[in-house]
Amino acid sequence: MSAHDQLLVVIDPVARRSDGESVRIAKDVLCAGAEAKICLPDSPEEFSRALARRGSRRPVVLGDDHALLRTVTFLHRERELADGALSLVPIGAPGSLEVAYALGVPRGTVAAARSVLDGVPRRLDLLVDDSDGVVLGDLTIPAGRPPAPTVPTPAPPTVWNTCRSLVRTLVRPTPAQTAPRVHRLRVEADGVLLSDVNAPVEGVSVRSLAGLAAITVRPPSAPPVHADARTLTVSGPDFRYRADTVVSGPVRRRTWTVREGAWGLTLPKG
Repeated sequence: MSAHDQLLVVIDPVARRSDGESVRIAKDVLCAGAEAKICLPDSPEEFSRALARRGSRRPVVLGDDHALLRTVTFLHRERELADGALSLVPIGAPGSLEVAYALGVPRGTVAAARSVLDGVPRRLDLLVDDSDGVVLGDLTIPAGRPPAPTVPTPAPPTVWNTCRSLVRTLVRPTPAQTAPRVHRLRVEADGVLLSDVNAPVEGVSVRSLAGLAAITVRPPSAPPVHADARTLTVSGPDFRYRADTVVSGPVRRRTWTVREGAWGLTLPKG
């Protein structure tokens, strides 16, 4: 049996707890089609050790976007991303798999497991920052406001509640309630200044595309500014940023560089 058919199946502990049935199905499909060694790490450290000891086996991760990002980060920092392609069987809540689906990983457990066996490796771009962090999909600067608190279940309707709702509907919000939040950021793309700290922005979004970073700077009262570049540098007062599913910072300066075709992911043919 070739090394291509020898798999190291690393099952993320969150996937085991959240959807054991999908884990079982994925294991059955993979073990029926290839020689598979199953690893059940209980911590990020054990997860990394399993990858480090994979030998010639092709890594297959059963888990969500966090598990995929953890795998790519480890292989990048070990300078082993060029040694082949990894595979993912997405298991988790739909909201925790947005990066995987955007990259082209099949949504169904059986379809994803079969693509591990029958798919082809695709080389994908990677955004790498100056602290050796990686971005697989979207980068948002700053990270944005925290999620709104859960709205409690409304009380049964009464005449008084109905009157208050009508008043809220008729009263227009004040400008202070609707004004966008702005930030003071200096944004440079390949050394070209797109925005400086004296011109507030609502935010910056970035995605690697065809070997370049597609950058959008959004001023509060002007059309967005678009640019394509190999490097992006953002500086200013302490800011946080969201890279895929992870919020990092605060930092005062960060540079991201596109690495074209830096990593491989097994995806369906066609």
